Amino acid sequence: MKYYAPKGLYDITPEEVDLWQLVEEKVREEMDRYRYREIRTPLMEKTEVFARGVGEETEVVSKQMYTFEDKGGRSITLRPEGTASVVRAYLEHKMYGREELSKLYYLGPMFRYETPQKGRSRQFHQYGAEAIGSSDPALDAELIELSISILEALKVEEVGVKLNSIGCSEDREEYVDQLRSFLEPKRAKLCSDCQKRLEANPLRILDCKEESCSRLIAEAPRITDYLCSECEEHFEGVRNYLDRVDLDYELNPRLVRGLDYYARTVFEVFSADLGAQDALLGGGRYDGLIELLGGDPIPAAGFAAGIERLILLLQERDGLSTDGKLDLYLATLDQETKEKGFELLRRLRKSGINAELDYLDKSLQGQLGYADRFGADYTAILGPRELKEGKITIRDMESGEQQLLELGDLEGSLAEILEKDGQ
Repeated sequence: MKYYAPKGLYDITPEEVDLWQLVEEKVREEMDRYRYREIRTPLMEKTEVFARGVGEETEVVSKQMYTFEDKGGRSITLRPEGTASVVRAYLEHKMYGREELSKLYYLGPMFRYETPQKGRSRQFHQYGAEAIGSSDPALDAELIELSISILEALKVEEVGVKLNSIGCSEDREEYVDQLRSFLEPKRAKLCSDCQKRLEANPLRILDCKEESCSRLIAEAPRITDYLCSECEEHFEGVRNYLDRVDLDYELNPRLVRGLDYYARTVFEVFSADLGAQDALLGGGRYDGLIELLGGDPIPAAGFAAGIERLILLLQERDGLSTDGKLDLYLATLDQETKEKGFELLRRLRKSGINAELDYLDKSLQGQLGYADRFGADYTAILGPRELKEGKITIRDMESGEQQLLELGDLEGSLAEILEKDGQ
């Protein structure tokens, strides 16, 4: 074969797409239940949207972004994450002038140049929620609860929540000084990346997965010991709301997330079934991001979830039906009955019944075998005699029972049968 998808990019084939659609359906249902409205932003932004919003020193900006110069000489970047784009749209369209609290969500592809591995590709997909306009700790708790609710709707069990507060900018400034003082004498034991982070952004060291760095981090000062009274009170509020709904969580003072715009609450939802890279989603509060991108100091919080990792988890489990539902397979015997069957097919589909017809000139036996392969609940058999009498034979594929229905009201009669069967 001559052509292949670029490295790190993958097709989602029809055999897989049913599961993707199911995830998207459940995300939309739960977002709607919590009154989050969908927003769709471009796949590309001016590079400074991410450079300023995400942080110059983050790996996303410094190593992973797909950035190019367009024909007008402008620096353009394929979006590596969704939050900065949503905030840019929030400001551009002056949503703050129309509503005090904007609750938004998105679904779509993101792009990062990194080593492809299981559950991680260079074009990957995320869903996420953003709540802009409130600093209420109850809103942080709602976002955590929403993220769990989506997973529960997908029957994902045995998940946990890691929770931390990284305080405000003043808290972090004091903490970073202490962290740097602790790590500087141990610089040689850090990985090469963390030796650079020690100068540019020591907080990123807490996110390092290298074993040598993890050992040092375990002994490092805890950021929760440096929270101001206001940030400590906010964090207590978040925990109180989670406790009131009996949502279990694990306090993790080393959790910082990988993007610079976070402040105060940070969290991750994880599954032990995913192995070492166990995070399904993460998020937190980003009160300074709107101001950083040119707006007023408006508080906000949100989360983002990787769909590929979620798909991997769902593929390992039973209990979710992902096959396309087929109510009726319409079998015909000759050209005249096929032409009539084509008319019937349109009527059935217009009435909301999922129906299919033979397009491969198969024998009746072959068509019945095809119906069984498709998992059809019923098969309709239309032969010359039935056509002449204005009737059609309906066979229940599970019981084998057959009955004659009038062609003139086939969709109505079939709808009653399906409703009776609870389909």
